[in-house]
Amino acid sequence: MAEGLARLTGRRIALLIEEGFSAREVLDPLRVLTAEGAEVAIVGPTTRTPYKDKTLSQEVSATVGSSGARMQNFDALVIPGGHAPDRIRMRHALVDMIAEAMTTGKPVAAICHGPQALITANVLRGRTLTCWPSIAVDVTNAGGLYVDRPVVRDGNLITSRKSDDLPAFLDALITALTERPTP
Repeated sequence: MAEGLARLTGRRIALLIEEGFSAREVLDPLRVLTAEGAEVAIVGPTTRTPYKDKTLSQEVSATVGSSGARMQNFDALVIPGGHAPDRIRMRHALVDMIAEAMTTGKPVAAICHGPQALITANVLRGRTLTCWPSIAVDVTNAGGLYVDRPVVRDGNLITSRKSDDLPAFLDALITALTERPTP
């Protein structure tokens, strides 16, 4: 990240949340993207209840409920890992947001188990991506081409394997956003 430059000023990013999220995969993107000038909305099923991370040590509340969230109001979408994607994929409004983001070509960044939600949105056929190794077979069965790399960008889709890959993951997302015309 370049010192003093807010490369994402005017950009709105939806960061999905559900129970069992990976704390680093929510808090690091929130911190970095906000520092870059983006407005990050935490989108979850409801704004009434805080969501706990997978270790039960962190809580994050949604700032936008999924019933009121529309991808047309955002420039990008982030799907964290942990156990949250298994719950996200059961939320029709969140899956619809993912499908819309992919269809409209907006940057979609998924890390760790995040591609589980992409599988449910049925958007991986013919795409190259990475993920947590235990779901690689699921990605392949959904028509995706799995590769084991820290970060993979295939058009608007950006994926990473794990929390240790966050710097490369966030750099790829910031690059994708800065390549798109300012809204």
